[in-house]
Order: sequence, then structure tokens, then C-alpha cells
Amino acid sequence: MSDMIPLSRPYVATGGAPTIDTVDAAIFGRRYFARCMACGFCADSCCAHGVDVDGHVELALLADAAAIEQHTGVAVGDWFRGPAIADEDAPGGTLRRTATRDGYCVFHAPGARGCMLHSYAIAAGRDYHELKPLVSTLFPVTFGGGALVVSDELEDGTLVCATTGPTAYEAARDELAYYFGASLVHELDALAAASSVLDPSASVAADA
Repeated sequence: MSDMIPLSRPYVATGGAPTIDTVDAAIFGRRYFARCMACGFCADSCCAHGVDVDGHVELALLADAAAIEQHTGVAVGDWFRGPAIADEDAPGGTLRRTATRDGYCVFHAPGARGCMLHSYAIAAGRDYHELKPLVSTLFPVTFGGGALVVSDELEDGTLVCATTGPTAYEAARDELAYYFGASLVHELDALAAASSVLDPSASVAADA
């Protein structure tokens, strides 16, 4: 069962949402093969269902629509499967799900590996945080209802790359610092250290 730990104060993400005040101790113990582009066994399965694009990123994508269309070969009218829906946990207050094609998110590189939004950001000299959804960047760490948690797939073991590698927190630490600031990471570092003392298996290096 998940062990929810209250934080010393609420932390608000740089985009104004989400706000977290609790963390699931599972992020300090659940492991996965975090070096995504070095993985030779998952076939980018985590990209199969599309992703929820927050309102801030949606606006940034639409502002660069012509260049992104040229880079990806995907017309802007084919990017999303439906309209945006309100979500108070999302930066910008909305989420909009990307469409899928050929069994992957429409922004997955066809016949190759990885996210074309990330490769576009690199090619354009942009910070990828501006053009990739928060949930995509943090995965398999995620959030909801004020809590920082692990994704359902990592929790139940259905994530193909689960069990081997760094902890979810170790892998997401830099991204959490970017979105929520150094103070949150300082507090989480202390909780992670306490977690490893209580559960020595959590500190065992398991990188492949």
C-alpha cells in the first residue's frame, strides 16, 4: 500500500500548477530503466497512448505550428483527438490529449525512437520544457490531488522497463527541481535518504 508523506509546505510548479503538498514514498523505492534512448526492449511502449498536453504547452506548440508541421510531417489539425478540458492540476488550467497513429502518439518518430517534439526543440535551439508536456517530462512520476506519486504503470508493474535502474525520484530529480524549485528537491532528498535507511533495498544500485 502507498505511504503518503506530508510535505513541510505546499510547492507550486513554475507554470502555476500543479501544487503538491504530499509525496508517495513509492517514488523513493520503485525503479525503472530510466535511460530511455538506451533501451532496446520497450519499443517506446509508453508512447502508445498519446499524452495529455497542458494549456501552456498547447499554446507554445500552436505558436510554432508551421515549423513543427515541417519537422514532424504532421498537420496541426491531426495533433489532438479532441478539445481541451478543464483541469486545475494542469499548467494553464487545461489538458488536451494528443492523437495516435500507427499505435503511437502522433508526435512519436515513425519507424524510429523518441519524441519529435523533443527533437524539434533541440533542432530549434529551444528549451524542451517549453514544448513537451509536464506529464511527459516527469513520467513515470506524476501528480494528482496535491500528491506527487508514481504512475499506475510503475505502481502495478505493467511498465515494461520497471524494476531495473534508478528510483523514480532519482530519475526525475532534475525535472522536479526545474518545475518546483530547489527547496522541494532539498526536502525530497531528505525523505529519500530516510527511506533508504528504513528500507536498505531502496539504496541498492540497480542500473543496467
